[in-house]
Amino acid sequence: MDTFHNLINSTSFTLNIIGALITIWGIIVSLLEFLKKEVLERTKVIQLNEAIRIKLGSYLVLALEFFIAGDIVKTIITPTWESLGILGAIVVIRTILSYFLTKDLKKI
Repeated sequence: MDTFHNLINSTSFTLNIIGALITIWGIIVSLLEFLKKEVLERTKVIQLNEAIRIKLGSYLVLALEFFIAGDIVKTIITPTWESLGILGAIVVIRTILSYFLTKDLKKI
């Protein structure tokens, strides 16, 4: 049973690390595009800012998927009401973010 718990904890930890790496990567990519826009392309600022915002949002939504997967896996070994409530809140937040990001992408 300890091996199973270790495997579940390792899997959850790995999924959370992947989510964090995606978040950091999205921030770096968006920041570089923002700096490039500020230095080189002073025209169409609003459109470029919107594109950068959408790109960062897509990275964040993808990272949230990994965080949710990690939480789901962890809930397998500790299914308390508190952990289920937190998982439910995270899923609701992700759903709202995905909805608005998709709505913004359809505008563009």
